[in-house]
Amino acid sequence: MQQPAHQPEHKADAADTALRGLLSDVLGLPEGRVAGFTASTALFGALPEFDSMAVANFLTEMEERLGILIEDDEVEAEDFMTYGRLLHFVRRKTA
Repeated sequence: MQQPAHQPEHKADAADTALRGLLSDVLGLPEGRVAGFTASTALFGALPEFDSMAVANFLTEMEERLGILIEDDEVEAEDFMTYGRLLHFVRRKTA
């Protein structure tokens, strides 16, 4: 008999999908490129598209799409350094 999927795994998949969509839409990156991002893929400082203005737009769009509120003191520069760190931030905010 097959075991039902655990809820945290489902949320993780939804967070990953949402984050990839946000990065593609907000930064104008091709979906295929974003699909290849791994936990260690460098973002802020490595992608010319992901500058400080893009971070502000990204956070606003993330709040709107995910129905969350992000306070200024919740955001750390390190959260945007790699795809894995940003995914962890999204998962934390949507949990």
